[in-house]
Amino acid sequence: MQDCNRFTLGEIVNTQVLQDIQDKFSEATGIGAVIVDADGIPVTKPSNFTEFCQYIRSDAEGLALCMACDDRGGRKAVQNRRPCVYHCHAGLTDLAAPIIVKNQYVGAFLAGQVVSPQQDRDTRAEMFKLTSPLPRDAAKLGELFDKVEIIQESRLKAAADLVYIMSNYIVEIGVANIMQRQLMEEIQSKADLETLLRATELRALQSQVNPHFLFNTLNTIARLALLEGAGRTQEIVYALSDLLRNNLRDIEELRTLEEEVKSITDYLTIQRVRFGDRIKANIHVETHLLDTRVPALTLQPLVENAIIHGIEPKKDGGQVTISGFVEDGTLILVVSDTGIGVTQDRINVIFRAERRKATKGQTTGLGIVNVHKRIQHYFGNDYGIKMESEVGQGTNIYIRLPYCQS
Repeated sequence: MQDCNRFTLGEIVNTQVLQDIQDKFSEATGIGAVIVDADGIPVTKPSNFTEFCQYIRSDAEGLALCMACDDRGGRKAVQNRRPCVYHCHAGLTDLAAPIIVKNQYVGAFLAGQVVSPQQDRDTRAEMFKLTSPLPRDAAKLGELFDKVEIIQESRLKAAADLVYIMSNYIVEIGVANIMQRQLMEEIQSKADLETLLRATELRALQSQVNPHFLFNTLNTIARLALLEGAGRTQEIVYALSDLLRNNLRDIEELRTLEEEVKSITDYLTIQRVRFGDRIKANIHVETHLLDTRVPALTLQPLVENAIIHGIEPKKDGGQVTISGFVEDGTLILVVSDTGIGVTQDRINVIFRAERRKATKGQTTGLGIVNVHKRIQHYFGNDYGIKMESEVGQGTNIYIRLPYCQS
């Protein structure tokens, strides 16, 4: 399940819901308000901002100062783990209520833009001093400052506590909804996979009948071919026997990459008899990767797809290449072919469709998406298959797996 700490505030709670809450708060209290994300950038439109603050923010310099001040206020509240009241860069009093999800700061509810009277403090003179670096008309500043609401700091603190409780409660509901939705998606995904695996097992059962009898018969044919001097026939029979034995093993088991490569070799041995020189194959997997554990039947269905759907339709045949390497701690396996290729629209349909027609696979019945889902079932959504293709040029299938040696 995805960690909710990765979400932004706008993803956890609908922005319009935040806007409505903020507008009602400002309407009820007469206090200006805005909600910012973890970087201090507003995610809502300001509510009830004073004319004084709008004048201060009227150019890029003033706006930058206000946003930086808002960011500092929000982070101070996070540091204290509670709402706080502070003075802004222009001399007004503001409040910040942090919005925290799973101990992660995702934003803040900022409000205020008022004057809090204090003994031995001339707030008007202090305002002129603080705003002197900005190119603002002093007379207009004084006029707009005199319109600013005067509110006792105790009332501001009470308002800060209110918005803190309210905003965090709403965000917690949003997080709960996200987690519930993800859980339902995971349950559905696992149910789909179980259905897929059951169907696969039934198809395998259809071909098993009596595996021991089948293997004994194949071995008898191979020995007979040896006695009759048919070495090529013997080779093909042994390849088919090994291939079927591997495919009829428990599909839930992880296997070594070396075993997967062996299955491909057996499969290609059989296909070369059928297609002759029309199919060329190369396997380039670094030796130190062969002990890596991978899901059973990861490579063979993709090689089969490359030959049957990519190369077979071409009159002159083509080449399939299997390679493997490690990149940033991830095992990358690549199945490339020089076949007829497919369009991007077709690739989108392959990965999007939930009901698919039976594949033309001859030995496994597993398609590209089935392999993709099984990889994600074992290792999570960071892994799986990516497919790239160009009509008339060929197809590349990239398989991302965790690099974990046995």
